[in-house]
Amino acid sequence: METISKKDATLSVIHSRKSVRNFITEKTVPRETLDTIVRAGMAAASAVNLQPWQFIVIDDRTVMDSLAAGLPYAKMLYHAPAAIVVCGDSDVKAGDLAFWEFDCSLASGNILLAVEAMGLGAVWTAVHPDAARISAVRNILNLPDNIIPLNVIPVGYPAGNDKPKDKYRPDKIHWNRY
Repeated sequence: METISKKDATLSVIHSRKSVRNFITEKTVPRETLDTIVRAGMAAASAVNLQPWQFIVIDDRTVMDSLAAGLPYAKMLYHAPAAIVVCGDSDVKAGDLAFWEFDCSLASGNILLAVEAMGLGAVWTAVHPDAARISAVRNILNLPDNIIPLNVIPVGYPAGNDKPKDKYRPDKIHWNRY
């Protein structure tokens, strides 16, 4: 039996990741699976190890539908069985510097890769920095002022044959200087 190296397995997941917007609605994602996915998010790098993230994991249909109604580019929430809202705590700082946007973006990337590795599908739907979207999510989830929703990530079993995009662009690579 051929063994796949850790490098090959990791790169395969990275290059297979795709945005999934269509889900099998009648198939739920177990809470243990969602916990594993969020744990992967928490394994992300964090500036000064501040870990300013907060995660709201949603599997309640009423909440999912409310988010879908309130977010113009997240209508797939009507059909996704679960979602993870990645938020940053703006009170968590290193001196005067807040890194929550960067740290939560890294956590979101880990979540998207974990979803792919587990045979599920997901898509990043932006909330921050749009004030109306932030307000909608804040009101639906009862978030305090210091907790800022970065994105909503619908999660579920893919209903289609979504394909990853080849985003490799050699013209974007510069060696030693621009």
